[in-house]
Amino acid sequence: MEDERINKLWNFGDPAATEARFVEVLGRADYAPGTAARAELMTQVARSQGLQRRFDEARRTLAEADSLIASLGDAAKVALVRWHLERGRTDNSSKTGDRGRADFLKALELAQAAGEENLACDAAHMMAIIEPPDAALEWSARAISMAEAATSEKARNWLGPLYNNTGWTHHDRKEFPKALELFEKSLAFRTERKQEAEIRIAKWTIARCLRSLGRLEEALTRQLALHAEFEAAKKTDGFVFEELGECLLALNRAAEAKPWFAKAHAELSKDDWLAANEKPRIDRLAELAKSG
Repeated sequence: MEDERINKLWNFGDPAATEARFVEVLGRADYAPGTAARAELMTQVARSQGLQRRFDEARRTLAEADSLIASLGDAAKVALVRWHLERGRTDNSSKTGDRGRADFLKALELAQAAGEENLACDAAHMMAIIEPPDAALEWSARAISMAEAATSEKARNWLGPLYNNTGWTHHDRKEFPKALELFEKSLAFRTERKQEAEIRIAKWTIARCLRSLGRLEEALTRQLALHAEFEAAKKTDGFVFEELGECLLALNRAAEAKPWFAKAHAELSKDDWLAANEKPRIDRLAELAKSG
């Protein structure tokens, strides 16, 4: 199944390496020019380029895929769904036009007509990301219902990110108890599936929400435990450093917070997305690392 083959090639933590794998695979016989498989994979090349913020290249790749999809007609139904998803994601990430709204709605319509539960959930989840808070919650509820009712395991796997994303929508609305409930559901989902990286993200998110709830000592304890997990795995995480600093600062332990803010700045300032979208946050880390 093409969906499974594509998923095995993806490493969302390293879109550049993923793009290189996709380009290599495009040279194989089963992805020859004129095939639906090639069209589908090209949409993922565009996605990997978008994640690297190379939006012009992503649009050129999508234009090439569009021509191929048009020539294939019904044979490229799934590729067409993916094409709308990836053009929408490109517009959303580059803050262009309607941020992909029309494409996500079209992808949802086409995916449901084709019986593609996984891609339908993807489209609904993207609508929840781009819409204002009230509409986002409606879309999140719809996407969760779709995933919970799905027969395919791939579609059901959307529940983890959907619980997480919906939790953040509630968090942004300062509905912290509801956010915590959803973050805990996300952790339970990830734990059941033994998804190591996602489990750590879910643990971080719960601790972050505990800080918002004013449960500072508990938040700090959880972030310290998570930091120990990363150290044991010989990994670092700038977001954990940042939260350790924030928890200590909120506890009036500014001197202890300072080195954590310095570590957070050293790590997170390397993140292209944060640099482009959350410069004040990065600047604040630099100031807190120097203060006191």
